[in-house]
Amino acid sequence: MRFLFSAGDPLFDEAFDFMSMMTVVVLLKVVVAFVVLLVSVMLYIWGMRKWIADMQNRVGPANAGPAGVLQTLADGIKLFFKEQSIPDSADRPIFRLAPYLSILPAFLMFCVVPIGGEVEILGRKTYLQVAELPIGAMFILACSGIAVYGVMLAGWSSGSKYPLLGAVRASAQVLSYEAAFGLGMLAVLMRAGTLSTREIVNQQQWVGMESLVRDWFLLPAFLGFAIFILAAIAETNHPPFDFVEAEQELVGGFVTEYTGIRFAIFFLAEFMNIITMSAVATTLFLGGPSGPAIWPDRFGAGGWVNGTVVPVLWFVAKVLLLTFCTVWIRASLPRLRYDQLMALGWKWLIELAVLFVLYVIVDEVAQAEGWNRAIAIPLALVGGIAAYGVLYLCMPKRGETVEEFR
Repeated sequence: MRFLFSAGDPLFDEAFDFMSMMTVVVLLKVVVAFVVLLVSVMLYIWGMRKWIADMQNRVGPANAGPAGVLQTLADGIKLFFKEQSIPDSADRPIFRLAPYLSILPAFLMFCVVPIGGEVEILGRKTYLQVAELPIGAMFILACSGIAVYGVMLAGWSSGSKYPLLGAVRASAQVLSYEAAFGLGMLAVLMRAGTLSTREIVNQQQWVGMESLVRDWFLLPAFLGFAIFILAAIAETNHPPFDFVEAEQELVGGFVTEYTGIRFAIFFLAEFMNIITMSAVATTLFLGGPSGPAIWPDRFGAGGWVNGTVVPVLWFVAKVLLLTFCTVWIRASLPRLRYDQLMALGWKWLIELAVLFVLYVIVDEVAQAEGWNRAIAIPLALVGGIAAYGVLYLCMPKRGETVEEFR
């Protein structure tokens, strides 16, 4: 900037003031997003305990704060003042670094999620989104892939067999479900024609009840939505896919040797990942912050209430719905066997995701070329089912060894 303008030049001063103010706005959004995530995790843990207690006819947290809402805060304070022990056999620098590598990707993914429309902060127009990247979807995929590094390094650096087994399981689990996770997103990206999360949300703007079918990607990519949710639950190590901890098998898995605040950071990262994945699913499939206006005759369809506050409320409501579904799954299903986890990922989800992506390709090409969709889509479905049948026949069946199958 100084090469173009000299100090004291009005253009230089104006540009410098603009950049300084935008830097302040970005830093403010980063701080607010991090605080919102932390508070959301605290409320999610409290809600999870309450919901599971209701499902199991129990009371749940009831003493710390109104209806036990401060129980998570009390647990965090307790863990903060506990002793932080490090095993003699541990790799100390990596052992200390691993918890922060686990929590960072969850926050970075949340940064590209749009939670509202355009607002004015400190006199500058900006989106309710920390960073609007033209390749936001690729950024989410990259962060979901590196999230396992914190768990893997924690298990390896502990110098103990149970954490190491948990780390190996985490690596295998992410490798098994990362492909299905990406293919579930690909179905939306192909229909949207963009990698920008903001553009994906803009294409799902609410214009009436027909938006549920025509604009939102939930129904056009319903199978992709189901695959994405299953893969996201598996990648976040959420029950019934919590094999990296598995207390009955691995004592505590990768966190066996962790105590105090480092132990708390790992579980903070796990629940933060669940909220972030729910926010990503809301963005890709449920229209993000789009929804009907509330009392447009009174507040105005594009006023401050319906233009700023209501979209955030719709986004929060959708994320709450998805997080409730994850809690419901946690309370209802027992942990799978490890071979069932691998079979679900490799034998079912990936194949179904590939076939669904092929169906989306046929559908998009049929629309672009003017083909008769009533003929092209059924033919594509028949071909996909036939291909899946061939793949299924090529798989070893229960009770068959590899040698017998050959």
